[in-house]
Amino acid sequence: MTAPFEAGERGIFLDSRGRRYLVRLEAGATFHYHRGALPHDLVIGSQEGVTVHTAAGEPIRCFRPRLFDFVLKMGRGAQIIYPKDLGPLLVYADVFPGAHVLEAGTGSGALTLALCRAAGPDGRVVSYEIRPEFSVVARENAETFFGKTPPWLELRVGDVREVAGSGETFDRALLDLPEPWETLSALGDVLHPGGILGAYLPTTGQTQALVLALNEGPFAQVETFEVLLRTWHVTERSVRPDHRMVAHTGFITVARKLAD
Repeated sequence: MTAPFEAGERGIFLDSRGRRYLVRLEAGATFHYHRGALPHDLVIGSQEGVTVHTAAGEPIRCFRPRLFDFVLKMGRGAQIIYPKDLGPLLVYADVFPGAHVLEAGTGSGALTLALCRAAGPDGRVVSYEIRPEFSVVARENAETFFGKTPPWLELRVGDVREVAGSGETFDRALLDLPEPWETLSALGDVLHPGGILGAYLPTTGQTQALVLALNEGPFAQVETFEVLLRTWHVTERSVRPDHRMVAHTGFITVARKLAD
């Protein structure tokens, strides 16, 4: 059985219409929204999955946030990679427990959190961000989600190309940069043979420029795809696609590093 909710941790409150609210639980505090007020003390000490009621009688279900929930509700300095793309990035880049992973740019830290979870305490995640204010937001998000900055995460302010010649080596490299093709020479120096590069880009022009650069070496097995997410409405009387779907958000490109 999981531990009861404690003061200081985050909870996801779900109302009767499925709307989510990320709330930091504090003793004596009250959650206010348009369907009534809810004392945090009704949740603190309760088991995850409890249903409580606002003063107006609105039921609220309380859970601990998934990474999915946190990424969509966390503070942002830059646009994030959405959860529907985070999973495929991790799988196609084959980020495994114990992996040494290089990331650029950190942005608000959505991919950084996913990489830390996938690599785990036996791994290492080094993330470069050229804008200091974004790195601050990412650090705050990591501290909020994990409770503290994971010891295996290192956030660096600077250009990822600075890693070339450092003597560091990595199993994987994940890029969320506007011009990732400019980093390929540096990444070729630090990625192990057979290592995987993954990149996330919003436009066809950027994706074409990256793929053409990758094909010049030292990379092979270059693949590009996008992920379209369509939810479904399922009831006793009807099973149909929802009227809205999350279509294009970005293109994912992966490639393998060749031996020298």
